Amino acid sequence: LGFYGGAFDPPHLAHLALAKHAMAHLALDALYVVPTGQAGHKAPSRTPAIHRLAMLSLAFADISHVVIDDRETRRAGLSFTVDSLNELQAEHPQAQWFLIIGEDQAKSLESWRDWQKIVQIAQVVVAARACEDPPSSSVGRWHNRAAQNAIDMAFPCMDISATRIREAVEQGRSISPWVNPNVNDYIQHHHLYRQTR
Repeated sequence: LGFYGGAFDPPHLAHLALAKHAMAHLALDALYVVPTGQAGHKAPSRTPAIHRLAMLSLAFADISHVVIDDRETRRAGLSFTVDSLNELQAEHPQAQWFLIIGEDQAKSLESWRDWQKIVQIAQVVVAARACEDPPSSSVGRWHNRAAQNAIDMAFPCMDISATRIREAVEQGRSISPWVNPNVNDYIQHHHLYRQTR
């Protein structure tokens, strides 16, 4: 089973591509997509959870074996990955868990709450985006004590970010190249990201 967390504010095509790639690369039986609640290491998402969950459901509607898991958005107070993994491990005690993160998250993994417990529960998988020409080895770039046994999962470069999407909406520019059409419709219908400052 895979664990793929993030703000998903909004979910975009790179999120979908990474999810599909991880499911195939790791031969996952299911991928749990877990939007953050009030994360302890970053500012809260601007968009209420109800909207992020709705957009995730639309974005992943055509991908089988994906579970949109809302446990972190329902959790009171600060929300930590270790708590979610503890709960999921208890619910699926026989499963092998894979934690799918990006290189930026891998670099800061030792700052996460109870990171030692996280790496005991789940095999860390780092999606290394091949945006360099030529790509350099990720060994030494991000490996630390927390993720030294991590799996490198090369991932094609996709120059898409949620920040850029929010800025484009605020400026009245099209975001159709970056998001699922149904997500685009949802953003427009609910007037999301119109005022982000």
